[in-house]
Amino acid sequence: MSVARPMDRPGRRPGARPESETEVVNGGHVRERNRPPAKARQTLRRERHQPDLSILLAVVALAAVGILMVYSSSAMRGYLKAENTLAFAGPQIQWAALGIAAMVVMMRIDYRILRLFSIPIYITALALLVLVLLPPIGPLEPKVIGGSARWLRIGPLPAVHPAEFAKLALIIYVAHWAAGRGVRVRSLLGGTLPFLLIVAPVVVLVFKEPDLGTTAVITLTAFTMFFVAGANLAHFAALGLLALGALVAVGLRGYQLERIQAFINPWSDPLGKGFHTIQGLLALAIGGLFGAGLGGSRLAAGLSLPNASNDFIFAVVAQEFGFVGATLVVALFLLLGYSGVRTALRAPDTFGALLAAGITGWLCLQAFINIAVVVALVPVTGITLPFISDGGSSLIISFAAVGILLSISRETVERGSWNDASADRGRGNGGSHLPGPRRRPIASRPQA
Repeated sequence: MSVARPMDRPGRRPGARPESETEVVNGGHVRERNRPPAKARQTLRRERHQPDLSILLAVVALAAVGILMVYSSSAMRGYLKAENTLAFAGPQIQWAALGIAAMVVMMRIDYRILRLFSIPIYITALALLVLVLLPPIGPLEPKVIGGSARWLRIGPLPAVHPAEFAKLALIIYVAHWAAGRGVRVRSLLGGTLPFLLIVAPVVVLVFKEPDLGTTAVITLTAFTMFFVAGANLAHFAALGLLALGALVAVGLRGYQLERIQAFINPWSDPLGKGFHTIQGLLALAIGGLFGAGLGGSRLAAGLSLPNASNDFIFAVVAQEFGFVGATLVVALFLLLGYSGVRTALRAPDTFGALLAAGITGWLCLQAFINIAVVVALVPVTGITLPFISDGGSSLIISFAAVGILLSISRETVERGSWNDASADRGRGNGGSHLPGPRRRPIASRPQA
């Protein structure tokens, strides 16, 4: 096949490609082939492929285990309270369906669009965190649970947990900010201090609720992203010491100190402050290697194991499915972590790499803390096990975050390391910047 190009028209830039070409096809016929305008060619979407199925497999399997465990741990309690064994598992199924829908939507959206809305999302998260600390305002009614103002009810809608939304909002904004800063993130004035100013309001508001467990998850996630972005190690260590110093200066509430004392020696008060820890350990011991079977646990329905469908649901998993079942759950989180890190390493740009690292770090760190509480490695924190514990806000936000992770995985490319990704530092932190497409040039058609 041969291609005959027309002569350049007057006024055309020398060497410019024509808007149309003529090609000679078999039989000697001449056919005109139109090319898209230059502006349209510049806005072509990047090449995409299938998302990382290992991420999808891990989260769907965890959600299925969660629904099963919520039903097993709450069926008797639901029957005693409302004569309905699905009183708690039914809503969990509905939240899971909404969460999967949110995941599919976020997976189909170009994750770079989040950069355009990163600042409004961050401001909205701060506003919601402030509202849970204020008296009722119109249809907005803070809901106090366990002595903590953590939930917000809007009219007849179910109560939501603003701290869950704040986790994802902070990850998106920190990823946008750090990607725009580039190597300046290592400096004190251009990196460390702005990072502190971004993270501190969210951490302080969540700690004020008070919610020490969620505060720890948010802080560790933000520090993980800052480290991945290339933070100065001396500044990084100083921030850690500053966080510990602030915690000591502010002090802990009475029940938080009791949890630390129970962690050190739960047997000193087995029916009081050490009750949660001891019952969780007993549930693990009863499970043995293969467990008592679904619904066969002696501490089922949360009658003897507090928060069996929430904070201590991993103890129910270990009790009913034994060491084998508990190991399977841990393996699914390890698979999610491995796949998330791989997505971050192969992300097409810095923003995608930091966003994938933040989401993966958040979900895996929270899972580690929750499981560590059950096995008495850390004090009781009161945070949920992602995708498994009972809770609508946590489930939907977690699925939406995984949808963003899948969106990034659809554009991953093979590369040496994450900092080989294309730099997207167009405007720094002064405004949102959506990088243009950077597709590989298509080789010219050979001429006969």
